[in-house]
Amino acid sequence: MGGCVFITYEVITLDQAVTIDTQAILQEKQKSYIYLTPVTKKEHETLGLTYKARKELHKAARKFIEFSSRVLHHPLDERLSHLDADPHECSLWLLLKKTQSTIWTERLQAVQDLAQNHYWQDYQYRTAAQAIDHRTAIGLARTPQVDLRFFLPPPALPEVEDFLIEDGLRQLLASLPQSEVDQCVQYFTSLALRESSQSLASQRGGLWCFGGNGLPYAQSLTTIPSEKVESFCLQALVQHSKVLSHCDHIVANGGLHLLQRVYQLRRDSQKIQRNIVRIIGNLALNESLHTAIVQSGWVSVLAEMVQSPHIMQASHAARALANLDRDAEVQKYQDGVYILNPHCRTNQPIKADVLFVHGLLGAAFKTWRQKDCELTEDEESAGVQEDYTECWPKSWLASDCPNLRILSVEYDTHLSDWRAKCPAENQRKSLAYRSGELLKKLKAAGVGDRPVIWVAHSMGGLLVKKMLLDATKDPELSPLVKNTKGVLFYSVPHYGTFMAEYSVNVRYLLFPSIEVKELCRDSPALRDLNENFISIAKDQEFKVLSFAETQPTSIGPMIKILVVPGQSAGSFSKVIPSLRNTNLIF
Repeated sequence: MGGCVFITYEVITLDQAVTIDTQAILQEKQKSYIYLTPVTKKEHETLGLTYKARKELHKAARKFIEFSSRVLHHPLDERLSHLDADPHECSLWLLLKKTQSTIWTERLQAVQDLAQNHYWQDYQYRTAAQAIDHRTAIGLARTPQVDLRFFLPPPALPEVEDFLIEDGLRQLLASLPQSEVDQCVQYFTSLALRESSQSLASQRGGLWCFGGNGLPYAQSLTTIPSEKVESFCLQALVQHSKVLSHCDHIVANGGLHLLQRVYQLRRDSQKIQRNIVRIIGNLALNESLHTAIVQSGWVSVLAEMVQSPHIMQASHAARALANLDRDAEVQKYQDGVYILNPHCRTNQPIKADVLFVHGLLGAAFKTWRQKDCELTEDEESAGVQEDYTECWPKSWLASDCPNLRILSVEYDTHLSDWRAKCPAENQRKSLAYRSGELLKKLKAAGVGDRPVIWVAHSMGGLLVKKMLLDATKDPELSPLVKNTKGVLFYSVPHYGTFMAEYSVNVRYLLFPSIEVKELCRDSPALRDLNENFISIAKDQEFKVLSFAETQPTSIGPMIKILVVPGQSAGSFSKVIPSLRNTNLIF
């Protein structure tokens, strides 16, 4: 009797076999199988029965090992003789099976239980990572503080000698359709393909392109950082990813793997990583691409990024994951609509939506930051900035009111057409155009299905009024108006601002943009907009709270002014008794 004996226990439970292989312990070529009849009793009994069966199974295995050792005169491995079943392993497989349930509530609960069980061993996490399907992986990634061991790392990419990120991005851009596309898509693409780090450096002495994109480089007397050039290419890819038909081309031409490579190589650049995840979030709007996105390793990347302490990073990842999660989400978040809360799946019912709309020169995150604080490197390293928030709606409001969905929208604004990112954008800067675009995006995000509260700053307040006015004319958007419960205006120029007049007077220097022209003081268009808004507010009986500046803002090193004087911030209480106005010291 020679050779090697492998003892294999095949435990057939939960309609599938779980095989447990031990190491070679005897010198014999044979197999011994022990089968357990499938358990079909109620679920709460199943786990107990399975555990008892496994205990009996291991007892029988130990007896067989001891008997074989005596017969073959082979020393008994004491470690194996005391080996027992992990009491949590049965529950792991049970939960993995339940994640495949056809019952939606049971499936979601299983994912939550799987993520919240902290008793798994390292090998069990690895087992789960290989066993879970794409839907479960996305659900786990959207579970708060999930253990990242649940996710397989991105697949290893083949090594490429002398790989240049810039060249890879250019090749991808060159492979995408260039005809019958938006003018801004053409503009960004041609710009990225035309300019290189060398040509940008040679143009540092002047404005090398219409639209002012060369202005930042005019200050440099050295070669242009590669990160700047890569940002141009990524900006062009962002525009392409907004076009539904182009998304298929991006994936088919290896875009997902290229972006994965760039992401890993640029871990030192949060801006580049945000742009990449922004592209992934746009691609995820197309359900036909979800399998390709998951297979290229993006779920593990997004699961890590959504746990980032940096709000901008986490919010970009949260948007991409929400667009991938078709098991728990119905809404889709278009480019420029960001989720501040909740970033993950939640059991709490969402009672209302709060929308933050920035103003001129603002952004979805920076407008809502805490007052800028300038700290020395020693203070930063000492953690003096620990209580500082990059975005108070996320840090404070979400903490105080966790049952709110908090969204922030973003759109490009400029004081001057010299600073416009795309010349073709000029025709799109009117309130009317922006209102139509944002209403489409908000409808896709499900805004209007529950009570809505608007928080708007500066020109954003005018945009909110225009959107509500336009929504009253569209039957499909009427729920948005009916569910609006309140509007908060932060320094909104309801009657215009003299800053716009200043920009117009120096038009030969600034070439004031359309949005600035629309802010001229005592503009008839603003007056009509305000009167129509007041009429809507009366009919719908929603509340309005206005904040006005009382302290001047520094414009440059020597000028301090009230950008929006109190009289322009409006006095709605004179015409709507239920509306209030308050002074806010900035």
